[in-house]
Amino acid sequence: MKTIGFIGLGIMGNAMATNLQKAGYQLVVYNRTKEKASQLVAQGAELVDSPAMVAEKVNTLFTMLSTPEAVEETAWGPNGFAEILKKDALWVDCSTVNPSFSRHMSFMAKSHNLRFMDAPVAGSKAPAENAELIFLVGGSQVDLDEVRPMLEVMGKKILHMGDNGKGAALKMVFNYCLGMSMVAFSEAISLGKSLGLDEKRIVDIISGSPVMAPNVALKKDKILNSEYSPEFPLKWLHKDMHLATLTGYQQNVPLPAGNVVKELYQMAKAGGHGNDDFSAIFGFMQKLSGQ
Repeated sequence: MKTIGFIGLGIMGNAMATNLQKAGYQLVVYNRTKEKASQLVAQGAELVDSPAMVAEKVNTLFTMLSTPEAVEETAWGPNGFAEILKKDALWVDCSTVNPSFSRHMSFMAKSHNLRFMDAPVAGSKAPAENAELIFLVGGSQVDLDEVRPMLEVMGKKILHMGDNGKGAALKMVFNYCLGMSMVAFSEAISLGKSLGLDEKRIVDIISGSPVMAPNVALKKDKILNSEYSPEFPLKWLHKDMHLATLTGYQQNVPLPAGNVVKELYQMAKAGGHGNDDFSAIFGFMQKLSGQ
């Protein structure tokens, strides 16, 4: 089985790399916090000291990083992998970034005789662990066919959206809806409570109705128990809302509600909830309303 590089072993990346390993792929991995690679190493992965050292050993490399800045630094910064990868190597970026950034990475990769694919995922911690992610792919069909067996052991569905940047574009739409729907739900429950309705009963009733977004329904227990252990940290959803509003500016598309919601996530992050699950915006919104 071929050797694959994997850079970025956070909540999502670790689970994805684990599933590749379970399928028999040999991994060369890098993460700034080396301890996060310990389980993979125990199962046979090779942990190296820099992104460049990953690139020396593989022809297919996955990145799953937090921000566009982190992706660019890991690829093109000191000890980056992009200058070291062999000609015609395939770089698959699963990070959630803005479409213009993915297109820029594609241009940079091609200028260095590398192939690039944006393949962000829909799904959080549990789907990643259970190989139930949905890959949203931008890139060539030939490259997708080559990497498809690897994606299939990490996810349940692959959506090829078109050329580079189109996978990142759909992921932006996904997470924009995610951020907006959780805030709308939080405001609605605050309104109901102010009218004397019981919180648990409102949530139970709405959960079984068509007005509640499925992604919000998945957070029902966290909301009712005020238990916000991270599956998708709030700070990263704030980042995604920022990238969505930035893209709206670039595309000349007004996103007035999105800009307000972005700032609510910023306020929650500034209030100490950045490392909590993004559903912690519910508790934060309750405090804003004095409840």
